Amino acid sequence: MLKIHRAQREFRTMKYRELPEWSRRAATWAESYFATIRRRPVRPDIEPGEFLSQLPMSAPEDAEGMERIFSDFERLVPDAMTHWQHPRFFAYFPANAAPASILAEQLANYMAANCMLWQTSPAATELECRMVDWFCDSLGLPAHFKGVIHDSATVANLCAVLTMREKALNWEGIARGLRGSPQLRIYATAENHSSIDKAARIAGIGNANLVQIPTESDRAMHPGSLLEAIEKDLSESRLPAGVVSCVGGTSTGAVDRIAPIAEISKKFGLFHHVDAAWAGAAMICPEFRPHWQGIAGVDSVVINPHKWIGAQFDCSVQFLAEPDLQIRTVGLRPDYLATSAENPITNYNEWTIPLGRRFRALKLWFVFRAYGLNGLREIIRNHIAWVHESRREFEADPAFEVLTACPFGLFTFRCSGQGELADVRTSQLLEKINKDGQIYLTQTTVGGRFAIRMTAGQFECTKADVDSVYPLVRDAARELPN
Repeated sequence: MLKIHRAQREFRTMKYRELPEWSRRAATWAESYFATIRRRPVRPDIEPGEFLSQLPMSAPEDAEGMERIFSDFERLVPDAMTHWQHPRFFAYFPANAAPASILAEQLANYMAANCMLWQTSPAATELECRMVDWFCDSLGLPAHFKGVIHDSATVANLCAVLTMREKALNWEGIARGLRGSPQLRIYATAENHSSIDKAARIAGIGNANLVQIPTESDRAMHPGSLLEAIEKDLSESRLPAGVVSCVGGTSTGAVDRIAPIAEISKKFGLFHHVDAAWAGAAMICPEFRPHWQGIAGVDSVVINPHKWIGAQFDCSVQFLAEPDLQIRTVGLRPDYLATSAENPITNYNEWTIPLGRRFRALKLWFVFRAYGLNGLREIIRNHIAWVHESRREFEADPAFEVLTACPFGLFTFRCSGQGELADVRTSQLLEKINKDGQIYLTQTTVGGRFAIRMTAGQFECTKADVDSVYPLVRDAARELPN
């Protein structure tokens, strides 16, 4: 037992004593990584299991030196990673890591606080409160919105769905369970993110009760169809619970018209949540706010600063018009978490599902101050303008068909032609592009047709990077077999 205690003491002393040296080594590696990232393929050309085969089958019995560990990292890991910070990462949505955010994350990691309660992290709790207020104001949202920082929009969406369920049931679900409850209904479109489907499952509502409302020609929810669906459910003794709108849908960037949907939701007393995880960040630019007109009348909005604002993943902000509804749904305060403070305090674990919470507000503080709202606006405006220019190049080329476009700089395209042959050629084109590694694009389905998505948002992306997309795709398409 004595030997074990000595080994533990020696290990801890060595770890902290050498931390400055290895932090400098890591920072030097990071500087080189970002300086040379353009020379790397965006996505590695490796087969499943190839990286795994280079790792030992079991953990070492004895400690290994950090020199060897770091060397193995440099040798094995970077070349087997998809580089999300690559300026030509045009797939999915970005997961940014601005330099100021990286630094803030290092400091948060050093302190390694569990920010579950005010008393376990006073500065973290109050900084979160202020950063949510800063973000709210920068988006032009009314001051009555308060908010919380989750890890991801998936959790924010789940919290919203749980809240709409409980509001509809007058909080009887969390008290006695769902058995014997009315058949609950939630309304959304097929353009919503799959996390809404997942939330319906986890919340016990079921995917069969997630009603897909038809869309208009621009893929926005049809308000008249929403009204009809709600009235039909009421007439058949089902219980409408809530509506989920999207602003910048993941597949095509679809944007629902918020104002009429909010009006219908209020008419029936339904909780109205807006998933603006990606495109919501663009609202720091006032000229884009007409695209979510009516947002002041919704109950909940989620936006991910880790997508477009530069904050490092994970960082997802949910704004709530009446936080008490969600706190009543997901909050829990056992005796061992009770606090004795005389002044009113906020314990953010009661606003969300996990008890343990990271110090996420610190990176928002650093990002807002290091780049300023004007700097962030310029980045977003540039990305949108450059993507629109790229889209016009595809529209002018008869070899391609642009299927969808959205105001925030996302479009989908495919090889021209009809039926299965065009699907096959488009799929082959995407595989060829990504295998080459100069850019990274991903796929979706539009009206049953295979399509390629294009969007930009990486923090260091330039016009030249976006301009490279069309010629690379054009040349790859010309090399496809007839």
